[in-house]
Amino acid sequence: MTQPDLRFVNCLDATGLHRMAYWEWAGPSADAPVLVCVHGLSRQGRDFDALARVMSSRYRVVCPDVVGRGRSDWLRQPGGYQIPAYVCDMVALLARLDVGQVDWVGTSMGGLIGLGLASLPRPDGAPSPIRRLVLNDVGPAIQFEALQRIGSYLGKAPRFVSLADGAAYLRSIASGFGPHTDEEWLALSAPLFREEGGELKLHYDPAIALPFAAVTPEVAAAGEAALWAAYDSLTCPTLLIRGAESDLLSSDTARAMTQRGPGARLVELPGIGHAPTLVHDDQIAIVKDFLS
Repeated sequence: MTQPDLRFVNCLDATGLHRMAYWEWAGPSADAPVLVCVHGLSRQGRDFDALARVMSSRYRVVCPDVVGRGRSDWLRQPGGYQIPAYVCDMVALLARLDVGQVDWVGTSMGGLIGLGLASLPRPDGAPSPIRRLVLNDVGPAIQFEALQRIGSYLGKAPRFVSLADGAAYLRSIASGFGPHTDEEWLALSAPLFREEGGELKLHYDPAIALPFAAVTPEVAAAGEAALWAAYDSLTCPTLLIRGAESDLLSSDTARAMTQRGPGARLVELPGIGHAPTLVHDDQIAIVKDFLS
């Protein structure tokens, strides 16, 4: 089975440099267009293996591990684990890839990073760095109750004696991902662990929870206003995928996103909450059709 190459790019933060890892799937030619796929809060780039294998027939597919996750470095100052800093890292990534525009698939946090990148001010007439944008179960307004749910497990450091035990734990906190076979769930889970002292632990910096825990309803409301302003500035074609049972992206927000800004095309997936994994053929087809 085809596997991606692991590469790194140096990025700047408040204390110096850190390396961001990214997984690159070769496209059909050296000049193939680029598709960037960015994961959710505590996940990593290998979440997109199933999507990338299909899309690499047309694209060079790049799936970064956002800093603090997977093979990327951990930050010396946890305060840097925030969306504006992640956007800066992606600017460095696009420079490394040497492309003027990319298509973008972002799940949850990865969608907010894409939204931030696509909304950056540009010289008059300059195209957005994002040609087409897929937002997977995320929008400018995020339900605070969902943030509290995620915060209840984010940053914890459980250890497991086997991959099966670790995968079962992840399944218990990610029921919103929808139904998956045991094989599919193990494939999604395995890259999230690393071995340490004969046990397995989650492959992310627990300190990513610190800025997240500081979010209050007031902070969330201020952030929502800024995100709506960014969304309203978008001009790129946008697809919004929503789990019909999502507790993070409300149906009202999703409907508003079809009427504001880029006027997103909305697809809702029954029987799924936050967030669709994009590993099943029907979900992959939705993304493929939009990008085509």
